[in-house]
Amino acid sequence: MNSDFLAQDPWRVFRIMSEFVDGFEMMARVPPGVSVFGSSRAGPDHPYYHKAYETGRLIAEAGFAVVTGAGPGIMEAANKGAKEAGGESVGLNILLPFEQVANPYLTKVINFRYFFVRKVMFSKYATGLIFFPGGFGTLDEFFDTITLIQTEKIHRLPVALIGTDFWNGQLEWIRETVFDRFAHISPEDLDLWHLTDNPAEAVRYICENLSPRDRQGWPEIEKWDTPEGKVMP
Repeated sequence: MNSDFLAQDPWRVFRIMSEFVDGFEMMARVPPGVSVFGSSRAGPDHPYYHKAYETGRLIAEAGFAVVTGAGPGIMEAANKGAKEAGGESVGLNILLPFEQVANPYLTKVINFRYFFVRKVMFSKYATGLIFFPGGFGTLDEFFDTITLIQTEKIHRLPVALIGTDFWNGQLEWIRETVFDRFAHISPEDLDLWHLTDNPAEAVRYICENLSPRDRQGWPEIEKWDTPEGKVMP
């Protein structure tokens, strides 16, 4: 093993610490937010891009900030919806070898070198999380979040999944194989998410299932116009 590489590890700790400090400082100044995840490959013509835009708009109209990974696709759409609705639109950008460029619809952005530091920011400051169809990164964030809630490493957060055509097969496998056949999870673990195709339903689920910590001092949302996809305080 390369001894020079090992010698750098103690110094790498300081870089990791600095990312945590920068992230904590910025996120502490952001209003209560909903983290939105999804594929960077869903372009403006994709149906889920339009649903993500609507979701971002509804989140902002409900009074929350929208927090994404700052990239294109679903992330861009959610940020665009939030910004055009006059809300806070936050991007947690990851620096990659092929360099992901932050989308232009952000009111605040911070860059990270380390995925694990960035993941902490998504959940630590979230009042809820919404997952659209995506690749390995989206799936990783979903299972990581569910694991943290299941093991009570974070408080119970409402988690909504948008896209029955994408999520149904995976959720059926969890129910039929992980739960029924192998009994590797408990019955209550199957209630840790809510599946829908409707952005308004997803945002309503978040608002109606805020944790006691997040509900304190938060104005109750009294009326939802679901067919129109609008939130009315």
